[in-house]
Amino acid sequence: MASEEQLGSSPTSSSSFEVVDAVSEYEPVSHFWFYNKPVDGNAYWTPFSREDSQKLEETYKGGKETAKVVIATDGGRYDVLLGERMRYAVYWEEEITEVRRCSWFHKGEKDNKYIPYTEEFSAELEEAYKLAVMHDDWKKKLESPQRDVVLLHNPKLMVHYYPVGDIDEWGSTPAELGRPRTVKRGVETIGVEIFSGEPSQVDHLVFMVHGIGPACDLQFRSIIQCVRDFRFISLNLVQAHFKKAQEETQIGRVEFLPVDWHTALHADATGVDNDIRRITLPSISRLRHFTNETILDLFFYNSPTYCQTILDTVVKEMNGLYRLFRQRNPEFKGKVSVAGHSLGSLILFDLLTNQKPLAESSDETKFPEADAKYMDDTLTLHGVLQRLGLSDLSSLFEKEKIDKEALALCTEKDLKEMGIPLGPRKKILNYTKNHSIMQNECNQASLTCAEEATSSDNVNCEHFDVCIGQLNFHPDIFFSMGSPIGMFLTVRGLKRIDPHYRFPTCNGFLNIYHPFDPVAYRIEPMVVPSLEFGPMLIPHHKGRKRMHLELKEGFTRMSTDFKNNVLGSLRTAWQSFTKPPASAQAPQIEGPEADTGSDQQQNSPEVKVEPVSSPVKEDTPEINVGMLNAGQRFDYVLQEKPIESFNEYLFALQSHLCYWESEDTALLVLKEIYQTMGIALDQPLQ
Repeated sequence: MASEEQLGSSPTSSSSFEVVDAVSEYEPVSHFWFYNKPVDGNAYWTPFSREDSQKLEETYKGGKETAKVVIATDGGRYDVLLGERMRYAVYWEEEITEVRRCSWFHKGEKDNKYIPYTEEFSAELEEAYKLAVMHDDWKKKLESPQRDVVLLHNPKLMVHYYPVGDIDEWGSTPAELGRPRTVKRGVETIGVEIFSGEPSQVDHLVFMVHGIGPACDLQFRSIIQCVRDFRFISLNLVQAHFKKAQEETQIGRVEFLPVDWHTALHADATGVDNDIRRITLPSISRLRHFTNETILDLFFYNSPTYCQTILDTVVKEMNGLYRLFRQRNPEFKGKVSVAGHSLGSLILFDLLTNQKPLAESSDETKFPEADAKYMDDTLTLHGVLQRLGLSDLSSLFEKEKIDKEALALCTEKDLKEMGIPLGPRKKILNYTKNHSIMQNECNQASLTCAEEATSSDNVNCEHFDVCIGQLNFHPDIFFSMGSPIGMFLTVRGLKRIDPHYRFPTCNGFLNIYHPFDPVAYRIEPMVVPSLEFGPMLIPHHKGRKRMHLELKEGFTRMSTDFKNNVLGSLRTAWQSFTKPPASAQAPQIEGPEADTGSDQQQNSPEVKVEPVSSPVKEDTPEINVGMLNAGQRFDYVLQEKPIESFNEYLFALQSHLCYWESEDTALLVLKEIYQTMGIALDQPLQ
């Protein structure tokens, strides 16, 4: 209980009361984990999802030794070495990014996003903030490691100054410093959008193969970035259109993984880029470089030599990714599908037409489980080190700029000079030795298979003039987007696809295209060449047809009705008006035929009007398009956007690259996948 002295003196008691009250108001800052994401040559700090950040924070606060702790994030596609604060890609090669535990942020006038302070300086700021709140003593001044000045005026006003010139030994005042930067405490104050996270359950796995060139869209993004967008769109669509099934935990998510073959084709191992560069003319260099990087891929695929490289790469990538995915997700029991864009769809078509069921595959090679780690060429260097139990050496190899190719050339002396102990050295040398042996055996097998294929004269749709490898899984559905399959089959001399033909190991097939895509071709007319019929229209993801298409159809119907009814009635009236009266023709007709003719003239207007409108109500007969998609239709066309309908030539190139960001395409893929699991959309799309 307070004494009278404590309550008597106004200044003292007031100050004491304020300190006690301020102590209760202070709350420690909440930390959130970010990673440094390079975008267009600039580094942007991007927050992890709430689920991943919580996982990292709980591990950090667990009190365990975090130097060698590896945390899987982003749905298992990235690993974070907590002790080194580094983030590594699992399924593809990507630059290693820095990870940071963030609590304080700053932003200048020209910055788009807040930048987190280092963990050490954030701790200093938090300590100064804590003392200022507890003692109500603001106007705190702190210097960062770069000699910048941070002023804490009050809880809502904190600024960061960059010095204009050198700070002398007496220090600088804010007037001598540059423009202030805004300082914020806590991630909830910076207005950044944070993703909640991904479901841990994976229902289906889809491998996506790119087309020509290293860039997959008009923003010149790689296949990795485009598939990332497609994956994000699909997650949002699952939440919007399969909400009931997701709430009942019947479904989780669909995982999409990119398959890159362009890098292997244009790598130093093939030497094709150097050969092409020597014969390239020096004029219009940028256009020629673009041609060499993209359009030449079409010619490479028609070359037996480089076609073999492309096919081998795609098969090896998908088998390696599938094996790695199963290792990291042992509980996965779903199916696998494949999707290809542009030339990638043709590559997959040729692969799938030459597959054999796994039980009957004569050339399937089973390696011992102990040697499986030496066969996976899709692993990144970090993945190799992790599999060998040497994840702590990742930063050392990154510092020395050593990738998988350089690692294969390292001798024991090189590894010793890097300071690597004897045990890890032996593991690495054993890996490179066994990997080299396995690779030579695979190359020899491919050479033998190629010789056998070349000696055969039977070349048709199902037999390619190269050795086509076998996949270690049976694809459930094959999605082609903007595909030239129909054109290539026609050029190869195939005029008609047998209605009974189906892929040996794949159950479904969908040919998705934009109506203005200059590269896309239909395939259904090759199965039913005697009929003319349109493709299936893909519904809009919001459950309606685009308004400009509805208006267009409405005007077409009105025009048809006007032509059939109004013009037909006018024509009939004109014919009746121009004919002579019945009495004038009566003398020319003898006997009872006169009455019959008169009746025909009186009834003729009604007889002529009826058959004009009746065919409009006739139903279109069901079309048999063969077994490529188990008897179902497989040509699907997207609805063009209103602005695209003004000039189809202007948007032709964009139409060929639109599939990665198309919500209608993603929803159709999800609908077909979940339909095989007995899961339907919450609301059927019209």
